[in-house]
Formats: sequence, C-alpha cells, structure tokens
Amino acid sequence: MKKQYYLLLLLSLMELGSCQPKVVTPITDLLAKVWKAKTVQEGDLLVFSLGATTNIKPGYAGFRLDLSQPNKASLKDIDGRLVTGTWTVSTDNKRLILNNLNPKPTNTGGIIEYYILETPTEASLQLERTAESRKTGNTIDKYALIPE
Repeated sequence: MKKQYYLLLLLSLMELGSCQPKVVTPITDLLAKVWKAKTVQEGDLLVFSLGATTNIKPGYAGFRLDLSQPNKASLKDIDGRLVTGTWTVSTDNKRLILNNLNPKPTNTGGIIEYYILETPTEASLQLERTAESRKTGNTIDKYALIPE
C-alpha cells in the first residue's frame, strides 16, 4: 500500500512539474487601443449595428473610445462631441473608469464609468454604463466594441 501511495505521489509531482505557468495578459494591455461601436443598445432597444442600413441612431458610426495611450482617454460619443481625460480599471477589473473628462459631460462630474461585462479580448470589448446617460434619454447603454 505504501509503495502505491509513493508511486502515485511521485507521478503527481512529476505531472505538476511539467505544467507550464499560464501567461495572463493584463486587462489594461487588452484595453489599450482605439475602439469603435459594433452594436449599441440604449436600455432594451438595439439602436446601432455596424454596417446596418436601418439603424435607429446611425450617429454611433462615429463613436470612438481611445484608450491607446496609458492613462490618456478620449471619447467621441453619438453626438460627435470629443471629451478627453484619463482612464483606469478598477482593482477588481470589473469597471473601466474615465476620469477628469474635459469638457465635463452633463451630470457626470467629469467621470464616466462602465461595467466590463466580459473579459476583454484583442477583438472585443463589452461595456455597460454604470449610470444613465442624458444624451440617450436617461437610459443605461450597452456597447459591443471592436478595434478600429
């Protein structure tokens, strides 16, 4: 019985020793690019889908979220207005925070936060505003973004 135990332990240790550590790309590296809208949902209503000819709000074709520079952000929303500031990710990697926005979007205090709905990839970023947007009739908006 002892021999079997030691053999099993030895085989387990050998298997563990052969495991390569998984390299995890930091979330900030995945976010660090210029993003454009693939789809946008205002509340429960899909208002934009990239390439569609029947978009309710075609202005989202110009939506850009530029996170390509460390800690420097720019956002061009549906109205085409450009705001700039800084960006960070919450310590739990669940929120993207745009700070010190200038000019300050209405009722934001210069801060816009988004929930990160899924783990970002090189090709996809799913966000949801944490607060209502005045620009969209006080709806909570969801964005499926792709690299520009």
